[in-house]
Amino acid sequence: MSLSSHLTELKKKHEHLSFEVEEMEKSPATDPLKVAMLKKKKLQLKDEISRLMDA
Repeated sequence: MSLSSHLTELKKKHEHLSFEVEEMEKSPATDPLKVAMLKKKKLQLKDEISRLMDA
C-alpha cells in the first residue's frame, strides 16, 4: 500500500469517526464511555496522519 493511499484510508476512518461521534452526541441515550473511546481513537488516527505527513 502506498503512503498516499494509506493516508487516504486513515482520513476516511477519521472522518467516519467524526460523523459517528457527532451522531452519538445528539442522542440522549448515548454511552459516554463509548463516545470517549471513539474520540480517543479519532485522536490516535489524527496523530498518525500528522506523523505520516511530516515524514
